Amino acid sequence: MTDHPGPGHDRSDAGLSAIISERRQLINLGYRLLGSLAEAEDVVQETYARWYAMSPRERDAIASPGAWLTRVAGRICLNLLSSARARRETYVGEWIPEPLPDPADRATGRPDGIGADPADQVTLDESVSMAFLVVLDAMTPAERVAFVLHDVFRYSFAEVAEIVGRTPAACRQLASSARRRIRDSQAAAPPASRQAAVVREFKQAWEAQDINALIGLLDPGATGIADGGGIAPALLRPIEGGERIARHFAALAARVSGLTLLERTVNGRPGLIAQQDAVTVSVFAFEIAGDRIKHIWAVRNPDKLHPWTAG
Repeated sequence: MTDHPGPGHDRSDAGLSAIISERRQLINLGYRLLGSLAEAEDVVQETYARWYAMSPRERDAIASPGAWLTRVAGRICLNLLSSARARRETYVGEWIPEPLPDPADRATGRPDGIGADPADQVTLDESVSMAFLVVLDAMTPAERVAFVLHDVFRYSFAEVAEIVGRTPAACRQLASSARRRIRDSQAAAPPASRQAAVVREFKQAWEAQDINALIGLLDPGATGIADGGGIAPALLRPIEGGERIARHFAALAARVSGLTLLERTVNGRPGLIAQQDAVTVSVFAFEIAGDRIKHIWAVRNPDKLHPWTAG
């Protein structure tokens, strides 16, 4: 792999400074490939372990530590993705990528670097929106790796081929197929201000248990998906249809007492969190097309809510 602009290529201290400076890049790569912050952090730790398992002479012979780290992390992620489908078969209910808060919503006071929380190091752009990650999750492992490395991180197909283990031409085809999936599955998102307004109206209608208002905000073909992981109560199958979703949320508001809804940024887009006794118990991400909600993803699995409850 060739060098890429950014930190991590200073040879003055390849044993420490280059490794630390690449941490943000590796966390961002791992999260986009795996949809799991916890697994991304595990990948980074394993990548570091392999670096330090080499002798100083072997490390000094590597021209670009950053490129080496990315190649190793990418291969680890590819292996994890290849086994993920089997692991998902034992997962209770629907699996949703881990939601991420805006760093401004959770000031921890920890410095950047090895001790920093990985959630604070993920760049919240379009490539981490929940809708985008859900489409990525439906791809084959090779498609996902080729697309993310090339289209998001701008690696050449020759470099991607080193990770995926296929020819550059094959990687080009994989990325093209992935690109079509993205294009065919996602509608153009309205401006962030309009998305925030729709989410706010949904929150108000939910709190008021106003079924008609909720129906008006939902696309007739909307889908609602919840992820409790078998730990927190959640529907095991998606809810199809705007009216069914509206009635479900209205019934939920009537049944659950002491729930506080707050507007928050979820994976870079307007969303909601639900709290009980000041503890976040659910995170809601939305996909909005025009003035209506097309998808709602509700994450209730507490193992996926650590960035929302820590600090």
